[in-house]
Amino acid sequence: MKYELYYWPEIQGRGEYVRLALEEAGATYVDVARGPRGTSAMMKMMDGRGGTPPFAPPFLKAGKLVIGQTANILLYLGVRHGLAPKTEAGQLWVHQLQLTITDFVVEIHDTHHPLGPSLYYEDQKPPAKKRTADFWSERVPKYLGYFEQLLTDHGDAYVTGRKLTYVDLSLFQIVDGLRYAFPKRMKAFETDIPGLVGLHDRVAARPNIKAYLASDRRIAFNEQGIFRRYRELDD
Repeated sequence: MKYELYYWPEIQGRGEYVRLALEEAGATYVDVARGPRGTSAMMKMMDGRGGTPPFAPPFLKAGKLVIGQTANILLYLGVRHGLAPKTEAGQLWVHQLQLTITDFVVEIHDTHHPLGPSLYYEDQKPPAKKRTADFWSERVPKYLGYFEQLLTDHGDAYVTGRKLTYVDLSLFQIVDGLRYAFPKRMKAFETDIPGLVGLHDRVAARPNIKAYLASDRRIAFNEQGIFRRYRELDD
């Protein structure tokens, strides 16, 4: 099947978790909004009347299906491309983990936009600095500590055992993004999460992911996406 991925063309954002799964699976897909008139086609699908139009990108067109929400898309792809366990219980467990990552991604975004996305970062610098301090003292240890413990408990290469799932790809993106946005803070914190650092490196070395990271299909981190580097927040 040839998939159509719809997401904003200038940023990694939430669409990147889907791209990583498609790339690891070796799936054929088109990143629609990065092509000519792709953004207008994306907006037209969201404005559609009747049926099941998606609320916002990312969404995936797979045949006649249109699937929205990152975790929902990954649940679909994981089962069909060997990126999730075969049992129902295992699939639900991995989906649960991805939903936890989704919660964490919201908190990452809120470090630079604690008062909401309708305001520019420059309009909320003091609250952002306060939010970031709490994020690193309380939230990062809670979330990453949880996934570090899962790796320790299983004693294997990946979160659920010896076989990679889409959750491992998403955790790679989390570590990579935090390294970009908070290089000083992340360097100091990585001594507490050696398992996740090792997981990041194993994912990056996988042939399909390595090729993707070196290609122009991988959009560079920038200050328009979820992971943003502001020097004043990384001290």
